[in-house]
Amino acid sequence: MGYALVLLAATVAPACYVPPVSSPITKPFVAPACTYCPGHRGVEYGTMSGTRVHAVAPGVVTFAGVVAGVRYVVVLQPDGIAATYGDLGSSALVDGAAVAVGQTVGTSTDGLYFGLRRGDVYLDPADYLGVVHHRPRLVPSSGRPGRPPTPLPATCPAAGTAR
Repeated sequence: MGYALVLLAATVAPACYVPPVSSPITKPFVAPACTYCPGHRGVEYGTMSGTRVHAVAPGVVTFAGVVAGVRYVVVLQPDGIAATYGDLGSSALVDGAAVAVGQTVGTSTDGLYFGLRRGDVYLDPADYLGVVHHRPRLVPSSGRPGRPPTPLPATCPAAGTAR
């Protein structure tokens, strides 16, 4: 399976993921100067406690547990990138569980850590997180709710891709 995963990762175009939550990023990625140097190897979102966190891509859970009092879930995706969801208040996922894109990974605390890694190399998630756009649409003037908007594919400025 490892060989097939590497082969697939080499043939997949750069990813453009829908963000795991609809909250602002409060702390950006800061690349470390060396492997063991300080930095911030992901982004943090300012979420309200209990916000549902969604998987940005399908994959398999390679770790689900608590490290130093903080709950994490790591999902290895078919593109070879491992997505880390941290500062989770709760999660029902266990090691080996299959995850679908958009599936609830867990709920957040008052913040959410989200990181991406290919092997031992940390990636700036902002380069892979898209912006979801909606088509302009008319809404009823009667005050009744209209049809829900149909989202267009997410676009990632840095990756230059749409998904």
